[in-house]
Amino acid sequence: MKRFCFLTFFCFQTVIAQKEIKHIVYFETDKYSIPETEMHRLLLFLDDIESIDIQKISIYGFCDDRGSHSYNMSLSQNRANTIKQVFTNKEFDNSLISNTDGKGELLLKIIKDNHVDKIRGLNRKVEIIVFPVFPARENNFNSQRLEDILNGDLIVGEKILLENLLFERGYSYLIPESRVLLSTIAKILKKRKDIHFTIQGHVCCTNGERDAIDGRTKKRNLSQARAKYIYEYLLRKGVSSRRMKYIGMKRKFPLGGPQRLDRRVELLVTKVGS
Repeated sequence: MKRFCFLTFFCFQTVIAQKEIKHIVYFETDKYSIPETEMHRLLLFLDDIESIDIQKISIYGFCDDRGSHSYNMSLSQNRANTIKQVFTNKEFDNSLISNTDGKGELLLKIIKDNHVDKIRGLNRKVEIIVFPVFPARENNFNSQRLEDILNGDLIVGEKILLENLLFERGYSYLIPESRVLLSTIAKILKKRKDIHFTIQGHVCCTNGERDAIDGRTKKRNLSQARAKYIYEYLLRKGVSSRRMKYIGMKRKFPLGGPQRLDRRVELLVTKVGS
């Protein structure tokens, strides 16, 4: 038996429908690994588009004018593929990425001789183009609904979906808005000593049943790390370890709705009564 708590909230961001959002990642000569500063900029960009409903994403790789055409085609494709892998690791659905293309070299347009190196540096890049569907919308949730469920009659095998406990993309910690609600859940579960449960962690947007990479540890066990995060928090708040355990479910059970809702935890009731 599965009970769903649709207590979802969304960050609001003003975006004009169908307007393209662009980001550029720059690379070093002959390299397709992302420089540290560029990776930082890219991750900030991914955070910015977190709350946007996306129609599609296009990724285009480029090189400067040096090297053979065949070499530049290969290098530009590798750069585009590297960016796509970052999207995948950060739980963006691959189906949103409509194309990942290496375009080869960009011709050098010289304005002044002393600008050559700068212009070539600007040509060693990947362009990311995001096409939004429409702005994300705010939605209020009713915390009383969750309290009623946790305090109500529960049976073994019942699964409580805590959709409003939302995680940062690619990480095992909650977005700020969810931390307050987790405190409320901890207080209820501390008092409700008659139930035992398993915390099940989930991820979105990986291939098949593969787990996602935890951005903090770089290990491919993000679903387990999310469940462990909740487990350790409840433990610190006084919930007995004898009443709970945690497990990572990888991406075995996607909900089929917005991607952010698959970055979730569920409580599986395993015992009711003393």
